[in-house]
Amino acid sequence: MQNYIKFLQEFRWVIAFAVPLIVFALASSLKHVEMDGSYRIWFGEDSKILTDYDDFRKTFGNDDGVVIVFKDENGIFNKKALSSIDRITDALWKTKYIARVDSLTNYQYVHANPDEPDDIVVEDFIKNIDKATPKYLEDRKFIATHDPLVVNAFISKDGTTTMISARLTPKVNDESDKSLEIMEYIDKILAPEVEKTGYKYWVNGGPALNKAFVVIGTTDAMTFTPLILLASMILLFLLFRRVSGSFIPIGVVIFTFLTVLAVQVMLGYKLNNFTANLPVFVVAIGIADAVHIYSIWLLYRREGEENEEAVYHSLKRNFLPIFLTSLTTAIGFATLIISEVIPVLTLGIATASGAVLAFIISVVWMPSILLILNKPVKKELIEAVKEKKPLGYGKFIVENNKKIILITTAIFVFLGAGIFKVKVDSNTIRYFDKSVEIRKSTEFMMKNLTGPMAYEIVVDSKKKNGIKDPKFMKTVESFYKDFQSKFPAVQHLASLMDTVKRFNKVVDARDELPKSQNLIAQYLLLYSLSLPQGMEINDKMDIDEQKLRITGQVDIVDTSKDLEMMQYVEDWWAKTEYSATVQGQTAMFAHMQEDVTNTLIYSLSLALLLVTLVMFMIFKRLKLLWVFILPNILPVILVVGLMGWIGINIDIGVAIAGAIIIGVAVDDTIHFLVKYFDARKRGLNMEDTFDEVLRYAGKAILFTTIILTVAFSLFAFSDFAPNQNFGIVTAFALMVAFVVDLLLLPALLSFADKE
Repeated sequence: MQNYIKFLQEFRWVIAFAVPLIVFALASSLKHVEMDGSYRIWFGEDSKILTDYDDFRKTFGNDDGVVIVFKDENGIFNKKALSSIDRITDALWKTKYIARVDSLTNYQYVHANPDEPDDIVVEDFIKNIDKATPKYLEDRKFIATHDPLVVNAFISKDGTTTMISARLTPKVNDESDKSLEIMEYIDKILAPEVEKTGYKYWVNGGPALNKAFVVIGTTDAMTFTPLILLASMILLFLLFRRVSGSFIPIGVVIFTFLTVLAVQVMLGYKLNNFTANLPVFVVAIGIADAVHIYSIWLLYRREGEENEEAVYHSLKRNFLPIFLTSLTTAIGFATLIISEVIPVLTLGIATASGAVLAFIISVVWMPSILLILNKPVKKELIEAVKEKKPLGYGKFIVENNKKIILITTAIFVFLGAGIFKVKVDSNTIRYFDKSVEIRKSTEFMMKNLTGPMAYEIVVDSKKKNGIKDPKFMKTVESFYKDFQSKFPAVQHLASLMDTVKRFNKVVDARDELPKSQNLIAQYLLLYSLSLPQGMEINDKMDIDEQKLRITGQVDIVDTSKDLEMMQYVEDWWAKTEYSATVQGQTAMFAHMQEDVTNTLIYSLSLALLLVTLVMFMIFKRLKLLWVFILPNILPVILVVGLMGWIGINIDIGVAIAGAIIIGVAVDDTIHFLVKYFDARKRGLNMEDTFDEVLRYAGKAILFTTIILTVAFSLFAFSDFAPNQNFGIVTAFALMVAFVVDLLLLPALLSFADKE
């Protein structure tokens, strides 16, 4: 170590300037950084979920699109509202990336010709709006609000809310996400409508959702990164009372995350809502190393040591523990690479490399800067430190070890019991705060019109032309009734079965399905030939007419409820001679819940296993291994338990928080234990050992806990729920980890370590 310090002393100026220059050179690539909010970023290219979805799109076209909803308190059936629908519908047909538009005005209304009752007419539901009479509008309102094909689809039951649906072209987002461009077109269409009508137009659908991901991800990154860095700098200054104590640790953090981000960009990665917060994760990784080195250096300086000796002693005391903590932190984050959720996987790789990089910068650049800062310490301050008496921490722990264990155990058992109440939810709409436009929009749609979430149910009749079989059609009708009666959240179901039934009602005056396969085939052919260009029925069935697409409009529910409903669909059809699967983006994200749960369980389990092995290799005390591991498990158990008590669901943010919690908890534990065993080997008794640990590790542990708790608490103000939950959960866990490491851990050691 002496030779290393001499090397740093000799080249301190070179290192001090070379490291920032290299970092800023790499950071020049950040001008090419991009945000990606596409649904595809959540899944690997070989993901079965994504592969199945792509197969669905090849067969039936895109289920993604833009939905525009608005309300007129006096009813939609007036010239102002209907003209607005007509103008928007027409504009959307002409918009790039839009393949099809459906609305109340161009809905293909099937009815008998009043002049020739034997003729069937398929035409736009609303025509010649400018010339429409009050009676015509009243008649149309009555028909629409009593038509099961239209109610809860294009019009609400009370006739006050309507929807315009624009479906995207099949492969619009395959190469790159076009959501922001599409939403620009939508804004240009709606802006003049707002001026003309005064209506509030609510926009839903994939592009609106993806835009919300991008906007909030960018906003959070631009807001919380500087805010957290500023808060950390202020806290460091208040804690150390030195400008260098503020800027040097923050320098370590900034150099680390700039380098990691630059490498991500150079490798071609785009940022998403989680990797955009990479700087914040690096704060958690890098700040602890820097604070431990700086605080011990400052302590030795205030005890009267020369600057070079103080740097030497600080590195000597800290090199092993920060190497080990960097190793365990890297392990903790590296376990995220087992996640099937791609943003979590890429975050795991980036943060694991960040842990290694933060260690290198902390032991190379930081001591070089400290060697340059050879400012003498005031004699009065040195004398004050020498005269300072021990706080009696060791005596308190030894005398009250059993009480501490009993009290903390009781509290922890109570908090931990909440683990049985916790739920997992990965509903994408609920990822956004209630104040965010996309969430308000979907909830408005759900409250006033229909379910904003779409289930794309693909039913296989098992034979070519099988969907025309009357028995198959009858089974579809039975499924409608059973599914909607079982789950009130299913507000509307639509398929070609409805069209066949409507044709039969018009022709035969009976509201039932025809009993002849030929008749069903004739109805479908007639309907297909009557449709205007662009509104064909090839998106409702496959080319062999073997598979039928049923679209369900469903309310926003917990993901577990989504999974229950989708399982019901598959089980219901499995009891027939047919089969069904649920496709579409709602199903994709619902199935991601399992991946979120696996990320939390498997990554934490793997992290704990690997950390346990590292702990054993470091301390080689098998009998005390449980004491070493308990402080790292407890914060996770307790924070999940607290979530159960206060009603926070496990989402991706919480799954990521698990790795942070393990990383920081292990950091504190290792710093404590390294200094504990060092003191014991030198023959100190238990009380003096704990006093020394508090002196050389306690202050740094306290400082890092305060800084990180405040920093992560700021995420509670995010509009992105996973970030909110991540911040709240992590802040609470860090406080728990602090209490465990400075109270429960020493109490257990004083009770168990008699050697």
